[in-house]
Amino acid sequence: MGEIHLVTGGTGFTGAKLAMRLAKEGKAVIALDIKKGYGDELEKMGIKVVIGSVNDEKLVDELMNGVSYVHHVAAAFRDINLPKKEYWDANVESNRVLIEAAKRHGIERYILTSTTGVYGAIPKEDIPADEDADIKPEDHYQYTKYEGEKLAKQLCTEYGIPFVVVRPGGIYGPYDWRFLKLYKTIKSGKFIMLGSGKTLNHLVYIDNLVDGYLLCTEKEEALGQTYNIADEKYITLNELVKEIAESLGVPAPKWHFLIWPVWVAGLLCEIICKPFGIEPPLFRRRVDFFKNNRGFDITKAKKELGYLPKIDLKTGIKLTAEWYKERGYI
Repeated sequence: MGEIHLVTGGTGFTGAKLAMRLAKEGKAVIALDIKKGYGDELEKMGIKVVIGSVNDEKLVDELMNGVSYVHHVAAAFRDINLPKKEYWDANVESNRVLIEAAKRHGIERYILTSTTGVYGAIPKEDIPADEDADIKPEDHYQYTKYEGEKLAKQLCTEYGIPFVVVRPGGIYGPYDWRFLKLYKTIKSGKFIMLGSGKTLNHLVYIDNLVDGYLLCTEKEEALGQTYNIADEKYITLNELVKEIAESLGVPAPKWHFLIWPVWVAGLLCEIICKPFGIEPPLFRRRVDFFKNNRGFDITKAKKELGYLPKIDLKTGIKLTAEWYKERGYI
């Protein structure tokens, strides 16, 4: 039997794209997720799709039989109404469930997806941040992702399981939903930049990230290491918006508005909506996209893994726009 790869969060954006690449390379793949997501497309490629929780110990133990590589991509992302316990279960305790099963079945490598968000907002003078930069999570998602890193490293070291931690930049590309709203707003001419637009952001095109995942799966140098995986360059928000507008064939937005009044409005929306379990129309995290600088050093991945981001921003933005158009989303 050839090697089998278990991808958690396997029917979502990142997990599905990783599963697809592995399948194209002739690997046997199991995609585990709580939602069907892109499951139909995966099944057409011969990928085994299992709907269930990564915290289901019995299910995970059954799926782990014969598995060589575990790619833990599943996570609880930012949801204003999500209880803290659910973040903890999905982003921290899931590692315990997977690694305990991995110990029993003797896997070859455990590849954990964390986030560059663990660094929090980075002062411009400290950019680019490398893997040894201060850890300063600013919300429960970032906090639990780092706690998940610590638990995974502890258990894998204790059990002698080879592991790698991947911290991706802001992921975008075909199959992504989070950037769709930005594309739509820019196309409609309704986009307003909060602040000067000079805030830095560091993205990673999905195919570049998957290249990084495969290197972390294959390279001996990766064992026991943590890597920032992102595109070649970080950019200003003005540059990002300009590229999206160009990909859509519309003028680049020119309107700007002060950040802080909107941030305060977001706080008030959260306070009012949370007791009723209502998703706020505006919240601080969305405003933080315009406020917090993000730029990362990928030198370690380049030197140790041979990582080379092949798709630049202009190409990635264009390919994403084309995919949205083909699917009728914009």
